[in-house]
Amino acid sequence: AMMIIVGIFIFVASIGLFLLHSSFLSRRMHEAQTLEIIWTILPGMLLVTPALPSLRLLYLVDEQPVSSANSLKTIGHQWYWSYEMPYFSNSLFDSYMTPTADLEAGDYRLLEVDKRVLLPVGLDTSIITTSADV
Repeated sequence: AMMIIVGIFIFVASIGLFLLHSSFLSRRMHEAQTLEIIWTILPGMLLVTPALPSLRLLYLVDEQPVSSANSLKTIGHQWYWSYEMPYFSNSLFDSYMTPTADLEAGDYRLLEVDKRVLLPVGLDTSIITTSADV
């Protein structure tokens, strides 16, 4: 620990001595408010320039929730998914991954589940996704 402290001290002291004896430093210039204002405002403007169109697009792309009676609430847990369909007889069920030993030919490992979600075709469906413990 002492070697690190001594090394940092020598490094900082050598930089300080270099700056004191450097010809790049003007000893007559104590204040340069115009320069300080420019190098403060210019990077800020450079950052704001691409940010404004991006924020505008972000708010334009933001989708409003579908005002339909058909909605699905999906809750992600660490090892399974829970589904709630409040407008469809208030059903609630959990969907677990099918164990590898129970897979049939042609099934996808780690993608097959014991209970799948079936949604009606041709209707607007609002899917609300959240997590419980993940």
